[in-house]
Parts: sequence; structure tokens; C-alpha cells
Amino acid sequence: MTVPPIASSLFQTRLAATAARIEAVLERLLDAEVRPGETARPERLLAAMRHATLDGGKRLRPFLLIESAEAFGAAADGPAADGRLAAAAAVELVHCYSLVHDDLPAMDDDALRRGRPTVHRAFDEATAILAGDALLTHAFEILADAEAIGDARTRLALVTGLARASGLGGMVGGQMLDLAAEGRYAADGRPLELAEPDIRRLQAMKTGALLTFSCEAGAIVAGADTAGRDMMRRFGRLIGEAFQMADDLIDVESAPEAAGKATGKDAAKGKATLWGRLGTAGLHAELERLTRQAETTLAPLGTRADMLVETARFIAHRRF
Repeated sequence: MTVPPIASSLFQTRLAATAARIEAVLERLLDAEVRPGETARPERLLAAMRHATLDGGKRLRPFLLIESAEAFGAAADGPAADGRLAAAAAVELVHCYSLVHDDLPAMDDDALRRGRPTVHRAFDEATAILAGDALLTHAFEILADAEAIGDARTRLALVTGLARASGLGGMVGGQMLDLAAEGRYAADGRPLELAEPDIRRLQAMKTGALLTFSCEAGAIVAGADTAGRDMMRRFGRLIGEAFQMADDLIDVESAPEAAGKATGKDAAKGKATLWGRLGTAGLHAELERLTRQAETTLAPLGTRADMLVETARFIAHRRF
């Protein structure tokens, strides 16, 4: 099964269609209607949450979740479709929360995200912190909702998996390692000289953990067995590595207008990256290796994995 590096029109159509479906779900989740058990939805906080979440992004993590579920036999419009959309929206809320906090002055201090002012620039720092907090907690409320996801074991597996992927041993822990690698906690303030395995571990946590969970979550909601979930975790780790490598290339090769965010900032901050260790040619070779390995990993699924394999190619060759 050979997938060309240029995304097919079918892939682009499905990616856009999923993004539109998720956008509609997020729009409903973040409307002004006060839900049972809530007292009020403060207008400024809600506006900041919507700014962080709506009208932007490829919705790649929800796409991976939904396509993974379909690869394991879950029908796109079957009885569990609403549960898959709820799980996909929860993952996207966690991703958006992470971007809000990552952009803060205490972290990367970015001015642009998805071509628009970051939340702390559009509102203020305190509001941005609270918006991120609210997006994170809202994600777990969605996953715990029995009306959205009926099976209790599925809900438990999703909540546990997302907590692990986004917390101490996953995304947040990776961010802490990233800050330490910049030299913020060194006595002389100089960046640490991380070895390649250390950089890979940092990136697997900060970037890869949530992408890996998105793939496994699709298998969970489809009722896949342990072997199926393990397969999707392996695939997720591979594309998580590829995603960060492509990000490294975007930072050194793309203009801010194309990337929708500031570029060239990793080198300016002395960040430890694989580009700094392997160079451009080395990263391109690694991306090809990872995409071939991702394809091999999904071979047991046959043609049902075609869209996931093409997603791996898209991740490796994206430049925005």
C-alpha cells in the first residue's frame, strides 16, 4: 500500500468534513446556554474560550480518533457516532487548552496562533489562564457524560487515557522538560545540551502523547481488543514523532504568514530540537522512515487503514 506524499483529494475532503463536524460540536459546547448544575457562563471567559477553540486548526486529533474508530469497524453514522464526536471534541479541547497555556508569557510568549492574536494578547493573561483551565476541565466533563458516551467502561478508559496523555507523564510533563532544556532552571541560564534520546523523550511527551491517545481513543470507542489498542498506540507514537519533526522543519523553513505563527523562535531561544542534531536532510530521512514504519504497523488492518496511512504522509510532509 503506497501513499503519495501529496494528500489526495479524498483525504482533503474527509479532513475538511471532519473539521466541520467538530466545529459544529464545539460551537454547541461553547454556546452561552447555562447547563444544569452551572450557575452562569461568564461572558468574557466564554469569549476567550471560543477565541481559543473556534474557527481555526485542522482538527487533526479528532480526525485521527474518528478515522481510527472507522478502521476498526465503527460506522461513520452508526449508533455510536455521537459518542465518537464527543470524544473527539474532548481531545480537541485539551489540545486547545495546551496551546493557550503554551503561548503565555511565562511559557513561549507567542503573539500569534492560527494567524490570529493569542488569547493573552486578545484578552489578558489572567483570562487566558482561566480559559485554558476551563477548556481542560470541560473536556473531562464531556467524557464523563453518560448521555454522550453510553458504555461506562468506555468512558473510564477514555478519561484515564486522556488524563495520562495530558498530565504529569505526558503533555504537561513534556512542557516542563522543554522549559528546563531552555536553561530557565540552570544556574547560568544556558540551555541544556540534551542528547538525541532525551530530545525524543521530551517531544514524545509534549507533542506525541496526545496524538498517540487520539489514535488509541478511536480503537477504544470502536470496542477494539487489547491488540488493536496496542497497534494504534504504536502507530500514534510514530506519527507523533513525525509531527514534531515536521514542526521543527516548519520553524526553520516556513514564513510566519504560511505557518500562522511565529517561526525561527526555537533557534532564537536555544531550544533543543532534533533539527539541531540531525539537520534538515537528517529530518527528511527520519520522516520517510517513520511514515514507512507507520504503514507497516497498520498492515493487519488492510485497506481499512488507507486513510490513516495517508494521514501519516500528510503529517510528515505538512509545512503549515
